[in-house]
Amino acid sequence: MIIPTSKWDLIMRSVTISSYLPGRIRLYSKKLVGNADLGRKVYAYIASYKEIDKVDVNVLTGSVLITYRPQVLRANRELVRVENYIMSHVERRR
Repeated sequence: MIIPTSKWDLIMRSVTISSYLPGRIRLYSKKLVGNADLGRKVYAYIASYKEIDKVDVNVLTGSVLITYRPQVLRANRELVRVENYIMSHVERRR
């Protein structure tokens, strides 16, 4: 059993990475569907990073869209680790 070491670890383990382009990530989670409280928490956590430009959480579909400027995000080592994980675990690339 791997113990999560950050909220990002928890988020990444509970989502499907639907698409990735540098600057745009779409995640899905069945746990978000119809769960406005969880949607607000996910939004607040991701949006708290100044390196992320915009977060859209849709609790009707369970979708999270994250947009950012790659050169800005990559100045944060933690977010680089998250982006690298996403790149290697995306279901499909567009």
